[in-house]
Amino acid sequence: MGHGKTSYVCLPCRASFKQSHPARYDRERVCPRCTGLLIHVGSAFAPPKRRDLAGWRTLSVLLHAGVRFHMSCCCGPGYRPRTLGEVRERMAFAKVTGEPAAQALVRRDLTR
Repeated sequence: MGHGKTSYVCLPCRASFKQSHPARYDRERVCPRCTGLLIHVGSAFAPPKRRDLAGWRTLSVLLHAGVRFHMSCCCGPGYRPRTLGEVRERMAFAKVTGEPAAQALVRRDLTR
């Protein structure tokens, strides 16, 4: 990916787009297919295949919980669940422990 570019997704279209970083332009990004608003997901994002409906559902849960895919200083965005089963486990863990859903979703290990 080029310097200063980051990823955006359109959940209804199941499409990912690379555009200039949001700090450079303060405008909302629009999907070229459906004209809906794009969601900024970060530069370390790898989209699921368009036909992978479970992958896109998992991504939708993560994005609606506030989880993004930004690079850290040394090792990428960290753990992100890839299946609906992993999402369900982490959401159940969050409900039992009272931990915020966004925090439980990025937790690699579910033990305290």
